[in-house]
Amino acid sequence: MAKHAPKLCDTSLRDAHQSLFATRMKTEDMVPILDKLDSVGYYSLEMWGGATFDTCMRFLNEDPWERLWTIRKKIKNSKLQMLLRGQNVLGYRNYPDDVVEEFVKAMVKGGIDIVRIFDALNDVRNMQTAIRATKEAGAHAQGTVVYTISPVHDIPLYVKIAKELTKLGVDSICIKDMAGLLTPYTAYE
Repeated sequence: MAKHAPKLCDTSLRDAHQSLFATRMKTEDMVPILDKLDSVGYYSLEMWGGATFDTCMRFLNEDPWERLWTIRKKIKNSKLQMLLRGQNVLGYRNYPDDVVEEFVKAMVKGGIDIVRIFDALNDVRNMQTAIRATKEAGAHAQGTVVYTISPVHDIPLYVKIAKELTKLGVDSICIKDMAGLLTPYTAYE
């Protein structure tokens, strides 16, 4: 098996404030740090997706597209990455394929380079349309395996999911450990 060096992605512009204070960081509060983040040498900055879209409109009175465009103008060296909930896009229910396809086209046109595509239940069928649309739009499609611990979640299951994602043509695989449960020893397996 070919070995690849890990590529580091900073998630402080999306996940840090989503986890710490309900995604309430305004775009104007992000702008002063963008130059410094861009100069660190991260492969990518995850700065959009998840709850950011909804929160911008519902609580911050901001246009989420303006956030994307503002950050894209400032970031010159790092790729911009987002988290997409597969068939749920950035919402809380499944959307038709044409909605997923058009949204993906718009976000890639707006400046997204890498799309981390996941389904909370690891149902690869809910990632297919987003993966295809991302590839067709010319962006990097990152298939995601959501990690958890339970009697039915084991290493063979995660390998099976990763193989299914590979068959769909993803450019990379991410193991998403949202709850912080993955130990180094288990990751080694």
